[in-house]
Amino acid sequence: MNGEFLEALEQIARDRDISLETLVETVESALVTAYKKNYSAEGEIRVVIDTKRGSASPFRVTRERVVAEEVKNSQTQISLEEALKINPAAAIGEMVETPIDTMTFGRIAAQTAKQVVVQKIREAERRKIFDDYNERIGEVVTGTVQRREGRNIFISLGKLDASLPPQEQVESEPYRHNDRLKVYVLEVKETNKGPQVIVSRTHPSLIRRLFELEVPEISDGIVTIKSVAREPGARSKIAVTSRDEKVDPVGACVGHRGSRVQAVVNELYDEKIDIVRWNEDVGLFISEALSPAKAVKVTIDADGKSALVTVPDNQLSLAIGKQGQNVRLAARLTGWRIDIRSEAQVARATFMAMTDGIESLDEDEAEESLPEISSETETETTEE
Repeated sequence: MNGEFLEALEQIARDRDISLETLVETVESALVTAYKKNYSAEGEIRVVIDTKRGSASPFRVTRERVVAEEVKNSQTQISLEEALKINPAAAIGEMVETPIDTMTFGRIAAQTAKQVVVQKIREAERRKIFDDYNERIGEVVTGTVQRREGRNIFISLGKLDASLPPQEQVESEPYRHNDRLKVYVLEVKETNKGPQVIVSRTHPSLIRRLFELEVPEISDGIVTIKSVAREPGARSKIAVTSRDEKVDPVGACVGHRGSRVQAVVNELYDEKIDIVRWNEDVGLFISEALSPAKAVKVTIDADGKSALVTVPDNQLSLAIGKQGQNVRLAARLTGWRIDIRSEAQVARATFMAMTDGIESLDEDEAEESLPEISSETETETTEE
């Protein structure tokens, strides 16, 4: 009997992905609830499941009662005479565990126990799922587009369907039924219907995690992603550095013939990705961040945390990007405010500053500024 009972518990534990210890505690708690409900039992009821095979009974039910001289409540008290039969060392005022005959469980009580066990197992399963995904917040998981409900998209992760809300969706991505895609675990909530997992396709850290999956040097800690800037569906920039001088961080992320970065680009439905080299020198880092444009000069204002970048005339539009996208991403990547000027604009501004500094002279000031000519000078000039 006990062996069959344990085999059933082990099978349930495997099917529901719950540890046997947790399942045993769940069943014990459920049986206590069922017994109290059906027999209006008072006091402390305990159920202990015997996990040793070969026992006659799969579980033991006991009630704790106080040894009393005069028994006023048989549910919570026991006479000394009866207590001594159970425990020869029992004394007045002590607690004694008295066994309860499980054969008294009727059909209704057994049905109640079954319902409670099923409910407790479901709760344990939900708690396990919540704990598993709560530990995976900030990670990337793979799912399948399952269905749409209004503007929400539900991604099947196997045991549950994660929610991809509108604000976490990329407008240019199709999200077709049965499409497999990677999502960033943003949040896990406990609801009446079980755990709810919120995922994202727009979070900047999705880029970071995808590169960690594709680039072994990043997962090994040799190459580090220092910062990420992203405009979902359009373009992203990542700044990388290497702890090993022999390892090129940009080359490691690009991969052989661009295979690694292309895998990330494909996952993001052809979102453009710029990989730049991080540098402790702010000026050099800002210059790198504006790639593919080449900076001629970077002037840093540390107090205002801003930078004036001079670029060749023919690269001004490239540095700024479409609708200011390139410079905007570079500013997010570096954390500095960036102002871009072409060489012609800088030269013009310099010339205007110089001319504005020169005060114009009127005629009176011009006459006063001329040297005075003495009479002696005039005489000498006439004689000559």
